[in-house]
Amino acid sequence: MAANPQIALSGLGRALVQHGRLGEAEALACSQDAAGKVNAFMSAVIENHHLNALDLAKFSAETFGYPLLDITALDASNVPRDAIDRKLISKHEVIALGKRGNRLTVAIADPTNIRALDEIRFQTGLSVDPVVVELPKLVEFIHRANESASESLRDLTGEDFDMDLLSQEEPADQKQADESAAEVDDAPVVRFIQKILVDAINEGSSDIHFEPYEKYYRIRFRTDGVLREIAQPPLILREKIAARIKVISRLDISEKRVPQDGRMKLVLSKNKAIDFRVSTLPTLHGEKIVMRILDPSSAMLGIDALGYEPDQRAALLAAIERPYGMILVTGPTGSGKTVSLYTCLNLLNKAGVNISTAEDPAEINLPGINQVNVNDKAGLTFSAALKSFLRQDPDIIMVGEIRDFDTAEIAIKAAQTGHLVLSTLHTNDAPTTLERLRNMGVAPFNIASSVILITAQRLARRLCSCKKPMEIPEEALLEAGFVEEELDGSWQPYGPVGCDRCKGSGYKGRVGIYQVMPITEEMTRIIMRNGNSIELGEQARVEGVKDLRQSGLLKVKQGVTSLAEVLATTNE
Repeated sequence: MAANPQIALSGLGRALVQHGRLGEAEALACSQDAAGKVNAFMSAVIENHHLNALDLAKFSAETFGYPLLDITALDASNVPRDAIDRKLISKHEVIALGKRGNRLTVAIADPTNIRALDEIRFQTGLSVDPVVVELPKLVEFIHRANESASESLRDLTGEDFDMDLLSQEEPADQKQADESAAEVDDAPVVRFIQKILVDAINEGSSDIHFEPYEKYYRIRFRTDGVLREIAQPPLILREKIAARIKVISRLDISEKRVPQDGRMKLVLSKNKAIDFRVSTLPTLHGEKIVMRILDPSSAMLGIDALGYEPDQRAALLAAIERPYGMILVTGPTGSGKTVSLYTCLNLLNKAGVNISTAEDPAEINLPGINQVNVNDKAGLTFSAALKSFLRQDPDIIMVGEIRDFDTAEIAIKAAQTGHLVLSTLHTNDAPTTLERLRNMGVAPFNIASSVILITAQRLARRLCSCKKPMEIPEEALLEAGFVEEELDGSWQPYGPVGCDRCKGSGYKGRVGIYQVMPITEEMTRIIMRNGNSIELGEQARVEGVKDLRQSGLLKVKQGVTSLAEVLATTNE
C-alpha cells in the first residue's frame, strides 16, 4: 500500500478520509473496486456498509455546499429529459430537473464529478446548478424517467400497429450502416418519429416537413394541400431526428452539405405498408427534411373515386383502351398526376399485357408492372430507359415525365409503332401541352400522329359533411364563370363550417378537377398547320371540352367543394 494513500484518492474519497468518515485503507479498497466506473466508488462505500446512501448524500451536500434533495418527491414524467444529451445521462448518471432562464438544475450523486458538470455545461450552453441526491434513488429516478418517455410515446403511437422501419435498398456497407444506426438509436426519438409518421398517415397527409430554424424546430403536415404545424420538438433534438430519418432512409448521415434523396417503408401490419420518399436540404440552421407519403392504396381507389365527370371518364377510358398512341397528363407538382396515371395502369394491368415504367423515382409499387428508377448519374436517363423498354416487347409504357427532346422523340416513336404511352408534362392546361412539345423541338406531324388525349388536372379540397348553404351574390357567380341560365335556383352553393372530423378547417379530403381533351381530326389539322394553344383551346370549347374552371364550377353546383376553393385552384 502506498505511503500516502490520499494521493491515490480524489474528490469524495479524499474528503471522506480527511473528515474521518472513512479509513484510508477502506477508501483505497473502495477506490480499487470502482475501477474508473461512474459512481462505482459511492456504490462500493454503500455496499460495504461504511456509510448508508442517505448519510453519504448528507455528507456530500454539507461538505461541498450544495442543496440536498429527496428526488422521490418529484414526478419522473415531468422532468425535461431532452435538456441533457442521453449519452451524458448514461455516462455520468445525472439528470436535469428543471430549467429557468439560462440556468439548469441537475441532480447528481457525486458533486466532485467536475467533468460531468463541465460536459453538461458545454453541451447545453447553460449555467449548471447541482443538487445532491442519494445514489440509489437517482439511478431509479433516471430509469423511471426513461421508461416514462418510452411509455408515453408508445401510448401516443398506439399498440394496433406492428411498426417496423425498413429501407428499399440495402446499403453498400452494411456494417457501417449498422454502426450509424446504433449511434442514433435513441428509443424516445425513434418512437417520436414513428408517432409522427403514423399520425400523418391517419390524417391523410401527403407530406411531412421537418424544419430547423435559429430559435426553434417545427414539424408540419401537408393535409389536403395545406400545411399545418403539428409539433415543435426541442431544438436540441434536430440533429438526432435528422440522423434517425437519414439512417432508416439509407442516406449518408455524415454528409450535411449537399441535398440527398432516399426512400423508406413503414410496415403498419402484415397486409399494409406505406412508402416514404425522403428529401434532405441543407439550410442555414440545419437540414430540412421533407417526407412524401406514397400510399399504394391510392392507386386502387378506382377511376370513379378521382372525380372525373361521366363524359370525361368515358373519354379517358376510350383512350386507354386503344392499342397505341400517347396519353399526356399535365398539371403542377402535387396535383395528383401520378395517382391518375397509376389508376389507368391498374385498369390495364392484366396477365396478358407487358407494362414498363420509367420514373424519378417510382412512387407507387404495383405488382405486375416492371418499374425502373432513372439514375442520371449512372447514365440511366428517361431516354435510355425507353430505348431499353423497346427492346423488351412492351405493350404499354409509362414515362414519369417528358423533360427534353430526346425523351419526347423516343416516346412519340414508341406511340407511333404500336405502343400505348402514358406520360406527364408540367403545363397549365391541355392546349398548352401541345405547344410545349413543339417548343421542345418535336415536329407538328409527330405530335398530331401520336397524341390521342391530354388531361389537365388540379386538386381542390372537398367540403366536409359539416358544410352549410352559402348566399353568394349573383354578380360574384357570373364573374366566377357561371352563365345566366345556370342561376335558375335549382342548386345551392355550399361553404365550409368546421367540426371535429375536419379539425375545424371545413374541408376533408380532395377531389380532382379535370380538363380531358381528346385530339380530334379538327385539332389534328390545327396542329399540322402550326396553330397555337389559343386556337386549340377555342376548338376544344366548340367540341364541348370543359376547361378547368368550368369543371370546378360544376363541382360547386354539385356541392362537392366551395366557390372560393375553385377560384383558388383554377385559372379563368
